[in-house]
Amino acid sequence: MEKKKVLICDDQYLIRQLFSLIVSGSENYTVVKELQTAYTAADYCREHEVDLVIMDIVMPDGSNGLDAAWQIKNENKNIKVLIVTSMPEAGYLDRARAIGVDSFWYKEVEDEQLIDVIDRTMNGEKIFPDEALTVDIGWAKSSDFSKRELDVLRLMTKGMTDPEIAEELQLSYETVRTHVKRMTSKTGLSRVKLAIEARAHGIAIGE
Repeated sequence: MEKKKVLICDDQYLIRQLFSLIVSGSENYTVVKELQTAYTAADYCREHEVDLVIMDIVMPDGSNGLDAAWQIKNENKNIKVLIVTSMPEAGYLDRARAIGVDSFWYKEVEDEQLIDVIDRTMNGEKIFPDEALTVDIGWAKSSDFSKRELDVLRLMTKGMTDPEIAEELQLSYETVRTHVKRMTSKTGLSRVKLAIEARAHGIAIGE
C-alpha cells in the first residue's frame, strides 16, 4: 500500500521534528515536506501531491494556519487538514469548523495520541475537542468569559481604547466599560494587566 503523503507546517523546529518522528514511525505515512511558515503551505499543496497537512495556527512571521487551511480546503477538498495548537483562543475552534478543517488537536494536553488522531482523520472522521482549552487568568478561568467579553478582550489585546472598541463592535461606550469592569472583577487584574495576560496566554488573540 502506498504511504499517505504528509506536510508538516509549524514555526518551531523541535515541534516539526517531533511530528515528523511520530508520522514517520507509522508504516502508513511519509513526510514529504516540513515548513516553518503558513504562507507557502497552499502553494506547496498546489504544486505537489499531499494527502494530509498538519498545521499550526499562530506563527511569528504573521502567517496564520487557519488562513492557509481555508485556502487549501477551498482549492482541494480531498486534502485533509489537521490543526494543532497550544492556544486556548475559543474562536479558533469555531473558525476551523466553519472553513472545513478535518480535525483539531491541542498540543501536549490531549489524552488521545497524535498518531491516533491522524489515523482517524485519514479514515474520514472529524476529530474536535468538545470545548476550547481552559487556562487560568488571574482569579478566573478562560471559560468564565462570555462571548461578548472575549470580543472586547480581543480588541483590548490590540491596544484599542474603550471608545475604539465601542466603535469597532458597534456597542455603546457604557456597554464596553461594563464588559471591561466585569472582566477585571472576575480576574482581579487591572485593564492593562488583563490585556497583557490574555495575549500572553493566547486566550483572546483573534484571527
